[in-house]
Amino acid sequence: MGKLVYAANVSLDGYVEDEDGSFGWSEPDEQVHAFWNEHERGIGTSLYGRRMYEAMRVWEDDDWLADEPPVVREYAQIWRDADKVVYSTTLQDVSTARTRIERQLDPDAVRRLKEESGSDLSVGGATLGAEAFRHGLVDECVLLLHPVTVGGGKPALPRGVRLDLELLEHRRFASGVVHVRYGVRRAT
Repeated sequence: MGKLVYAANVSLDGYVEDEDGSFGWSEPDEQVHAFWNEHERGIGTSLYGRRMYEAMRVWEDDDWLADEPPVVREYAQIWRDADKVVYSTTLQDVSTARTRIERQLDPDAVRRLKEESGSDLSVGGATLGAEAFRHGLVDECVLLLHPVTVGGGKPALPRGVRLDLELLEHRRFASGVVHVRYGVRRAT
């Protein structure tokens, strides 16, 4: 059975995007990129909202990768090897392999995906992540806290949802980025 992991780059004040929708402040250096590669290697299926999918589908295209460092090219292959589910009411078709569209997040269908999966699943994007948290679907949070405050924008974690978390792992990178991995404690 796979776990559903919410993973995100986060400003120190808790945002995945600033007020203008920018997240350039979270561009990874080689060490952080290698961390994300290792993390994504364990993911069999990625769940995306439309906006996150549109940002991520660049990894399907080889044209821009030729002059990129090996760690970046490696990520592209890892991303391509995973299955992808895009939740969107407006997207008509997808332009990447191993990708399908669902019109809405069905909590029971996600639970079945987790039960049937031999690897972990990830949920990408703060909006879809918030919905997954509200339905009690998320098992772990992997957050990379960047040494920057952006003053507002899109919150990384859902408002109005209480989560009791258990620290499972942490690490500091040379760039000052801090990785924390938390397990979501279930009410008993």
